[in-house]
Amino acid sequence: MVDDEKKVTDLSPPENPESEGDDALTDQVSDAMAMAEAPATEEATAIDQTEEVVLDEEKVKDEIEIQIDLLKDTDWVVRREAVITLGEMGDERCVEPLLRALRDGDWQVREAAVEALGMVGSPAVEGLIKRLRDWDSRRAVIRALGKIKDERVLDPLVAQLRSDEFQEETTDALVELGEPAIEKLVASLRDKDELIRKQAVIALGRIKNEKAIDPLIEMLQEKDWYIRLTAAAALEKIGDERGREAIKPLMKDPDLVVRMRVERILAAWKKRAANA
Repeated sequence: MVDDEKKVTDLSPPENPESEGDDALTDQVSDAMAMAEAPATEEATAIDQTEEVVLDEEKVKDEIEIQIDLLKDTDWVVRREAVITLGEMGDERCVEPLLRALRDGDWQVREAAVEALGMVGSPAVEGLIKRLRDWDSRRAVIRALGKIKDERVLDPLVAQLRSDEFQEETTDALVELGEPAIEKLVASLRDKDELIRKQAVIALGRIKNEKAIDPLIEMLQEKDWYIRLTAAAALEKIGDERGREAIKPLMKDPDLVVRMRVERILAAWKKRAANA
């Protein structure tokens, strides 16, 4: 009986050191294959992401073309919406179509084109400056330039102050630019052209920046009575006490209109200070 049990025990599979070695080798091979596959997977992911970016760019390009085509639509509402969309896209490819829209037959489309070019910003500057030669769209071009904070717009706008026809729009554009325009406007106070000096004074008063106070005080000595009066009004808009003291001598100005107007300016200034 004991011998039988021994036989059964002897039939159990013997431990095999070589088998354990084979298992370890298999694990090592699996790990190596996994490591080799990982970079390939990362590379594939990167390729997929690149393809997605390319597809997105192509989608934007297609959308721009669609909106440009809509600018030819007979319905002004459709054209205006296309102009607005192109402005929001802000792509350089939108500039030329938007410049053409400045001459659209409908004023609402033209207004939208002015705003859209302002949204596009710096990429539109060169095209707008070239369009200043176009009489029919010059007014809209000036307004669009005033919406772009780019130093390149300053000299062309200041030059437009010499034009009687577009003087008001140019002054508005420089005022909208604000502080970046101050240096050029202050320099224009010394221009030989009386019209330029007058408009520069008006613009500086509307911008209401303290940097203009001293130059405007100097303009109170101008030979032209209207410029003296305009400088006094500009200083009142800024509201600095230095300006208030500087315009008091104009109460004895040789021109009656200047004296009367300055008297009202000082009275209003005093009342405002009391309420404050």
